[in-house]
Amino acid sequence: MSFYTSLNGLKNAQSELSVIANNLANAETTGFKKSRINFADIVASSASANPKLVKGIGSAVQSIDQNFSLGPTQQTGGALDMAINGEGFFTKVSPVTGKTFYTRNGNFTLDGGGFVTDTQGSRLQVLPVDAAGNVTSTTPMDAQAPLVSGTGFDFMAVTIKADGSVIASYADGSVANVGKVALASFVSPGGLLQIGGQDWQATGISGPATYGQPGAARFGTILSGSLEQSNVDIAEEMVGLITAQRYFQANAKAIDTATQLSQTIINLRS
Repeated sequence: MSFYTSLNGLKNAQSELSVIANNLANAETTGFKKSRINFADIVASSASANPKLVKGIGSAVQSIDQNFSLGPTQQTGGALDMAINGEGFFTKVSPVTGKTFYTRNGNFTLDGGGFVTDTQGSRLQVLPVDAAGNVTSTTPMDAQAPLVSGTGFDFMAVTIKADGSVIASYADGSVANVGKVALASFVSPGGLLQIGGQDWQATGISGPATYGQPGAARFGTILSGSLEQSNVDIAEEMVGLITAQRYFQANAKAIDTATQLSQTIINLRS
């Protein structure tokens, strides 16, 4: 039995090392959120068992939790770079699949059609506004700057203000409010499904997204011209790495000791 108990320990240690390695590998990934592994003990008992004789038979991975604490903010000066100071996620929609993604990576650019997109081509979502800049609906739509103004002048640039307003400017000096950045929040963000590329998708555990404008209710504010960096603390991860290595070595030693004891017993019997 001790072989399998320690074998579980080896597998768990390997899982912990994998989680830590992934955190360290993404220490410089914009908008990345670190993970933490949780273990649970396993016991062999029954309803009629003497509680003083219940024997532990190892451990198992209980969960791998995501940590959505804020990462440090780096100023970039990019007109379409954004960071969220507080809770919430940027919302994106793929024009190819129509799927909705959520991210903390605010690295956006403008494509040839005037859409604000990420590096994969997914389009940033905004909330529609009226002429005075007031949000008129909580249903997101694509952020698209018209390439020609209402008076026929060519598009010049697009900027994002601290309140999340996406402003397009034109050759005649006029401007147009495209909308306000749509931020999404979830009842249980830890239930979001990681799909890579600093993107998440909603699940039954996370609950559906609730949309709002920056600075409203529980939504954070927008830091324009900045990006949120990874929330990985390298020093903390290195300490965890050393602990996980010791965990792995201890279980390997337990297996080696159990092997030696078994061999000794076999020799005595022969």
